[in-house]
Amino acid sequence: MVMLTLEFGFEFQPVFPVNLIIFSVAFLLAGYNVLGMAWRKAKHFDFFNEFFLMSVATLGAFSIGSYSEGVAVMVFYSIGEWFQDAAVNKAKKSIKALLDIRPDKVTVIRDGNTSVTDPKEIKIDEIIQVKAGEKVALDGELYSDAATFNTAALTGESKPDTKRKGETVLAGMINLDKVSEVQVKSLFKDSKLSKILEMVQDATARKSQTQLFISRFAKIYTPIVFALALLVCFAPYFFTDPYNFHQWFYRALVFLVISCPCALVVSIPLGYFGGIGLASRSGILFKGSNFLDVMTTINTVIMDKTGTLTKGVFNVQEVITDGIDQKELVRITAAIESNSTHPIAKAVVAYAGDSLGDLKAKDVQEISGHGLKGDVEGKTVVAGNSKLLKKFNIAYPGEVDQLVDTVVVVAINGKYAGYLTIADEIKEDAKQAIDQMHSLKIQTIMLSGDKQAVVDKVAKRLGIDKAFGDLLPDGKVQKVQEFKNSGNRIAFVGDGVNDAPVVALADAGIAMGGLGSDATIETADIVIQNDQPSKITAAIKIGRITKQIVWQNITIAMVVKVIVLVLGAGGVANLWEAVIADVGVALLAILNAVRIQKMKLE
Repeated sequence: MVMLTLEFGFEFQPVFPVNLIIFSVAFLLAGYNVLGMAWRKAKHFDFFNEFFLMSVATLGAFSIGSYSEGVAVMVFYSIGEWFQDAAVNKAKKSIKALLDIRPDKVTVIRDGNTSVTDPKEIKIDEIIQVKAGEKVALDGELYSDAATFNTAALTGESKPDTKRKGETVLAGMINLDKVSEVQVKSLFKDSKLSKILEMVQDATARKSQTQLFISRFAKIYTPIVFALALLVCFAPYFFTDPYNFHQWFYRALVFLVISCPCALVVSIPLGYFGGIGLASRSGILFKGSNFLDVMTTINTVIMDKTGTLTKGVFNVQEVITDGIDQKELVRITAAIESNSTHPIAKAVVAYAGDSLGDLKAKDVQEISGHGLKGDVEGKTVVAGNSKLLKKFNIAYPGEVDQLVDTVVVVAINGKYAGYLTIADEIKEDAKQAIDQMHSLKIQTIMLSGDKQAVVDKVAKRLGIDKAFGDLLPDGKVQKVQEFKNSGNRIAFVGDGVNDAPVVALADAGIAMGGLGSDATIETADIVIQNDQPSKITAAIKIGRITKQIVWQNITIAMVVKVIVLVLGAGGVANLWEAVIADVGVALLAILNAVRIQKMKLE
């Protein structure tokens, strides 16, 4: 920089060979990495790469006495490389941060004593202790009565999640409560968090079609550029008189410098890396940058119902009574249902809550396929489906048989007393997710094994375009294949193990990761960690944003390069302008790619 200041600021330049020695030292300091890489590649007969190209151009500048320009090319190229490395490191930062989530120490309780050890040494069913503020090291079930956890690292959801004894706790969650105990249910290497990290690390290795195209393009582009540079240098010999070798050699060097494809080679992978990073921060895991491209082509989203659009947890929706207080009906029904382990019975007991108290049912009989019969406070109670009341010749309103949801009909002392409707609860953002998909002109379809009436009801509430019920797993596969055969580009979203075949069949398979089965998560291309359906459209938007910015970079780089190549070949642009244009367009492309990581999806 001192020599450049003296030369252009004060028009002072040391005499030869002093200037050659000084500029050579500066050249080696700025470009030893580039020269070394060019030499290593040349030894393997790989001459068509940006390192060899830059080395030839700068050494050529020295050969014709353009020392300051040769040094400047290398200095500015090295500065550009530094900016590229900084941008790549920033893109990796949000993904690498996941590695810090896994604790390297864990407190285990053995023989009544606590000891700190490596999580990899913990065995299944051992009890570990998690202090307030500590991260859970392994997947398991809460052994304490209750505890509250921050799950943001896994799901992107900032709202604390309170767990009860026996409920699942995952590695990476932070204990916000008192000292808690967790019974380990999977080894360190098999935890959900470890699998997530593997997915993210593998994602960077899976290249998109655009990246593969640019890699192939660069291998063809670079030798063509070398050939054109030779033509620029020697072809004028046959058309100009007198022929000035120094002049045309200089133009060929300008041509080589500006043709360097570094802006394309670096900014495009960086764009996809930024897209994967943005998705990770949003609680979405892409298993490869190729799936970012796939999501931009999706025009139909097919979803499973239970666990995807609904919570997969049965709840009491409505209580209708006949001649009895509503709370009393719920209390009596819960007393008899507490003797069953059926999910519907559990839903009734949970709904009753503390009102059940110590009330117990006696002489309870389970009537297979019908319901329960027993004695509650001296009253004969039957609770089950309408077939149960018919079995005991108990009259009930005809409207009960027309209800869509699952119904628990109750009779006390041989008289109809009312009913409770039980249904799977729709997720809070399910309606929002469907509306967002429609705003993106995407067709929505729901598949379910539930009866068609239930499926139609959910579809109507959410505004889903088409809904199909009464489907077994092979029926779902058949439906998805039908839509694929019709030319649709399909993303299938599911959570259960029975969804794995359909997830594999779709163009993009999306798994609900928080509650989803391991088989579905392994098969899926994209994993939504917090189970929110609204993340489906977020994944589509991230794909579209990434593709838009990548193609902006391709267009900017190619247009600028073509313009300056023409100017350089025509003698209008010199080496200074060539290097500024090359580094400038690379930095512009990098800054554009980095924008992805700061974008909001709303």
